[in-house]
Amino acid sequence: MGLFGRTNDSAQSSAPTATVDPALAALTGEYTIDPAHSTISFTVRHAMVTNVRGSFTEHEGSLSLDGTNPAASSASIDVSIASVDTGMTDRDGHLRSADFFDAETFPKMSFRSTSVEQLDAETYRLVGDLTIKDVTRPLTIDLEFNGSATDPYGNERVGFEGSATILRSDWGLTWNAALETGGVMVSDKVKLSFDISAIKKA
Repeated sequence: MGLFGRTNDSAQSSAPTATVDPALAALTGEYTIDPAHSTISFTVRHAMVTNVRGSFTEHEGSLSLDGTNPAASSASIDVSIASVDTGMTDRDGHLRSADFFDAETFPKMSFRSTSVEQLDAETYRLVGDLTIKDVTRPLTIDLEFNGSATDPYGNERVGFEGSATILRSDWGLTWNAALETGGVMVSDKVKLSFDISAIKKA
């Protein structure tokens, strides 16, 4: 089921051409991302031989889902750079410094959706704008809708998971160190992973 995109005049004025799935239509509404049950993480190659994994533990966002016309849906998220966590205090401090994210000057990273493309029955391609250090560039996320459920507290939830691969240098994250054996300390390529749970507003 495709639920993401950016609301625009053409999306609002054109009716869906296919028969609407009642289960999908029932998901229409405004949602708040639940940070306690969502993860935004990354993986980067370190010293050419292993992977370092980390996450951003503080983030907030919203989804506006239109189950009858998914192209009219939207998604946004803001991430606190200072919340980066790789399990090593010194490394986290270096990532927050001006060598990398410069969290003091640029405290937030943000994503705003622009469009969606259906790849197959279960997979969708979410396209949007990712802003890091005041640099905004397009980001494409291959996204899977995991379903919906009502939790024990009566909250209506939807779940999504997705991934994307970027070059950090495209956003001005260029710090590196050469290795004596050749190569560099940190790869330019970074894999981003998203595991999102969102709660429908009353």
